[in-house]
Amino acid sequence: MVCVERVKEYTRLEPEYSWESSDDNKPSDTWPTSASIEFIHYSASYRPGLEPVLKNLNFRVESGEKVGIVGRTGAGKSSMALALFRIIEPTFGQIVIDGVDVTRIGLHDLWSKLTIIPQEPNLFAGTLRLNLDPFEEYSDEEMWTALERAHLKDFISSTSDGLSYEITESGDNLSAGQRQLVCLSQALLRHSKVLILDEATAAYDFETDSLIQSTIRDQFSDCTVLAIAHRLNTVLDYNTIIVLDNGVIAEMDSPKNLLKKTDSIFYGLAKEFAIV
Repeated sequence: MVCVERVKEYTRLEPEYSWESSDDNKPSDTWPTSASIEFIHYSASYRPGLEPVLKNLNFRVESGEKVGIVGRTGAGKSSMALALFRIIEPTFGQIVIDGVDVTRIGLHDLWSKLTIIPQEPNLFAGTLRLNLDPFEEYSDEEMWTALERAHLKDFISSTSDGLSYEITESGDNLSAGQRQLVCLSQALLRHSKVLILDEATAAYDFETDSLIQSTIRDQFSDCTVLAIAHRLNTVLDYNTIIVLDNGVIAEMDSPKNLLKKTDSIFYGLAKEFAIV
């Protein structure tokens, strides 16, 4: 009867918004070209009737900027990533990427243009090729190049199967760091103009962290990067830091300027991490 209960529950779920854009709202194939991002009076909650988790956010990220998003647990950092992918919908306001209001376009058109490296990577049971290129859009040469840039080529080359290397369910036959490097390889293949890092290195050792950070600096230099940071040292060289507190922007400035203000929230966080 639990199965029946689950089916009944799923039949009552509100469906996702349209998968494809209407002809009037469909962005061009080259969108986004500059990848500027603007939150305009943006508020969102996880379901109707709940308190907003993001409250009246107003800021603009210019093309190619690297922005670190920091704050204490529950400040709304991951909610901002969910908002960009429209996993949660706005209660008010809009998000504009390169002149296009993302709430007016189809989910597939949006998701195909954004790339996220999550905190906990999930892989499919199947070959490495399937996980890197499930829609068969890229050549073997491009995949090997992505693996090399993600510092995973040596390991895959050492196996007898290469790109046909079998990955078990959830990637259990890979280490946590290797699973994250597979996700980094996926991001390198997609060549997205917008990259979101959702505490992508929070659970890994400093060696894996430094590998990922160096690759992001080198290979995504012309991309707009939003990094939800757990380790503050990973975003100290970014252009801008946004400090969230209870769903609102408490501080927004360059890391250098925020560290000069000894009464700032960012300075307090840096002190806890022994950065200052």
